[in-house]
Amino acid sequence: MVLDKLGDALKASLRTLTGKAFIDEKAINELVKEIQRSLLQADVNVKLVFEVSNQIKERALSEKAPSALQKKEFIVNIVYEELVKFLGGEAEQFTTETKKKPFTIMLVGLFGNGKTTTAGKLGLYYKKRGLKVALIQTDTWRPAAYDQLVQLGKQVGVPVYGIKGEKDPEKIWKKVQPELKQYDLIIVDTAGRDALSDDLIKELNGINTLVKPDEALLVMAADVGQAAQKQAQAFHDTVKVSGVIITKLDGTAKGGGALTACAVTDAPVRFIGTGEKVEEFEEFKPQGFVGRLLGLGDLEALLEKAKDAIDEDRAEDLGKKFLKGEFNLLDLYEQMAAMKKMGPLNKVMKMIPGMGQMDIPKEMLDVQEDKLKKWRFLMDSMTKEELEDPSTVSGGRLERIAKGSGQSIQELRGLLKQYKQSKKMVKMFKGAQSEKGMEKMMQKIQKGQMGGRMSRKKMKF
Repeated sequence: MVLDKLGDALKASLRTLTGKAFIDEKAINELVKEIQRSLLQADVNVKLVFEVSNQIKERALSEKAPSALQKKEFIVNIVYEELVKFLGGEAEQFTTETKKKPFTIMLVGLFGNGKTTTAGKLGLYYKKRGLKVALIQTDTWRPAAYDQLVQLGKQVGVPVYGIKGEKDPEKIWKKVQPELKQYDLIIVDTAGRDALSDDLIKELNGINTLVKPDEALLVMAADVGQAAQKQAQAFHDTVKVSGVIITKLDGTAKGGGALTACAVTDAPVRFIGTGEKVEEFEEFKPQGFVGRLLGLGDLEALLEKAKDAIDEDRAEDLGKKFLKGEFNLLDLYEQMAAMKKMGPLNKVMKMIPGMGQMDIPKEMLDVQEDKLKKWRFLMDSMTKEELEDPSTVSGGRLERIAKGSGQSIQELRGLLKQYKQSKKMVKMFKGAQSEKGMEKMMQKIQKGQMGGRMSRKKMKF
């Protein structure tokens, strides 16, 4: 998951709190110190860290928990609310739904931040939502920019317009504009530089005046850290950017700095890139993001991914089987294959309420595509009885199945182990759902029954 270390540290802090028999001022101070340490390690600005931690401490000491909640549950909710507020508050819906056609998004940013790749990801994101999308390449500085966007366009199934070899971005725009009226959304990729130089400012002002975009989004990499605030403000002063897309948020300790730096400027984070694949891209919603960090899940993001991965009726049928613990090997395979389409399993699990708090074996989440293929071969060599009741697979059957599939007995044992662990995990989940404490609190957060109010701060220009 994005910012894994920060999430693990915050969850550990909350587990320490909820494990205490009594919640007094000392326990709250310890929690606040742990939160401070976690945020500082994620490269969040020191001043901002103390602001949010002091707010958590003040509320935890002064506010009284509602009668329906234990004190520890109420404090966890305070942490949730303050971190959401810290990252920009309740998400303001980013929408392309206007009467204007086509709606235009212009991407700006420096070299090396993934602007062109982001254009492809953004195109796929809106194509999946039923819009007719086109990509426009106006980057005349990078020789391979046009070819790169064409390749991305083919990959995501979105047409690309531009003029290969043309050195004037304004000429490109004027040439392709007549073709664009048939589209709902057009995404314009612009040139970058190593820094926000005078010539880049001049070029951006020129293309901005010509395109008159409905949204100008700054693309920058998470590893810029706290410098994101200065960069976002500089681009905003140049072309009035309406938001930020943060890329490369996976695998960097500085991601916390970039997210929070943008949140306190007039350029809120709109989208985040969570991996290298074109599908690893999502709208940034502080509520769901913080939910994942704290192990509370993100049902909205999970359902978005699920829509693209599995038929709704089949998903309901599989869901019932899994909740009852009545699934067989074929059901398991189908479920795992569908989840694989949704992205890495460790990321998907973080979106399921309650799963982020469980100690799920790493090997369960590390199911790669090649492993699924091997499992399919193994299953093809099993009888109907063995598929429906894997407990019958032992002794000579192991050797027969392995030999018939061309796989090793070790691989077959791995499949059977995965099946047993999945059964065990379902029991764990059902047991956790019946317990008080964190699960109860998670359910109430999802239903909006927690005490206190979410921040409704909306960051606009």
